[in-house]
Amino acid sequence: MNKRIITTDALEEDLPVEGSLRPQTLDEYIGQEKIRNILRVYIEAARQRKEPLDHVLLYGPPGLGKTTLSNIIANEMGGHMQVTSGPAIDKPGEMAAILNNLQEGDILFVDEIHRLNRQVEEILYPAMEDFAIDIMIGKGASARSIRLNLPRFTLVGATTRAGLLSAPLRDRFGITFHLDFYSQRELKTIVLRSAEALGVEIDEKGAGEIARRARGTPRLANRLLKNVRDFAQVRYDGSITSEVAGTALDLLEVDQYGLDKMDRKLLSTLILNYQGGPVGLETLAAAIGEDSGTLEDVYEPYLIQNGFLNRTPRGRTASMLSYRHLGYKLPDEEVPDDAGEEE
Repeated sequence: MNKRIITTDALEEDLPVEGSLRPQTLDEYIGQEKIRNILRVYIEAARQRKEPLDHVLLYGPPGLGKTTLSNIIANEMGGHMQVTSGPAIDKPGEMAAILNNLQEGDILFVDEIHRLNRQVEEILYPAMEDFAIDIMIGKGASARSIRLNLPRFTLVGATTRAGLLSAPLRDRFGITFHLDFYSQRELKTIVLRSAEALGVEIDEKGAGEIARRARGTPRLANRLLKNVRDFAQVRYDGSITSEVAGTALDLLEVDQYGLDKMDRKLLSTLILNYQGGPVGLETLAAAIGEDSGTLEDVYEPYLIQNGFLNRTPRGRTASMLSYRHLGYKLPDEEVPDDAGEEE
């Protein structure tokens, strides 16, 4: 699969930009207002009791700030953050070593926590509940279990697929937050702040145009800002206006709804080849030359959430919004062949 500019997954080129633009405190964090207000109370209460914050589960689509929030939690609690991910830990001993190296009050951030294997996950159960781990010494009849006490820490788990977490692990999180997509107003504020941090000249309308096409995702808004900055630097006077942003993003084939060439190809194929559906996932994937799993996990969520695509028991169907956006006649607007002919 070709790399998509509008993917909300982290790309290698995003890392330096994200690191420099990431807010460090709750006061600096933009968006997710309800989560910020609740989290502020939990953090203040934990600090007053001089206890670690309860374990936190953050879930939602990629690019909405789960890693940023975990870093803010560490800063607000005055601890250090240790970062790992579910796929990176193969053996229980590796998780035990990570836990044993934590200091009092540290934050352990586990990204893609739903991808931990069951043996590794079981190490976390006593660690999260009792701040201890059980280790087996010896083999066979002489084997015995010893318990090692751990410093009191906070586990912050992040996942895009909370439904894949096992019930025993999910139940051990005392605080659970679902991150929502950002409004255009919030994204505009983020773009303006990021532009200031990057030393980019941009006006309100230019920031608004980038925010409008950023699919409700701060990570994508910052990536589009970086790409538009390059166009403004080379082809214009370096300043980003609405016209500059619109022209640059049109050249990058990102339209006003944040759809790219592949999104439009999917919807056009559904409308032109299958009369808008319903059509099965495998058939649609074969028609556009894409893997069905990629279609379901990468392309469909945004299209479904924003009303371009419907998922029904009989298959996928294109919505009326898709017809209008792509300029196709609605099904009930089709003109019969004998229209206008007299009896």
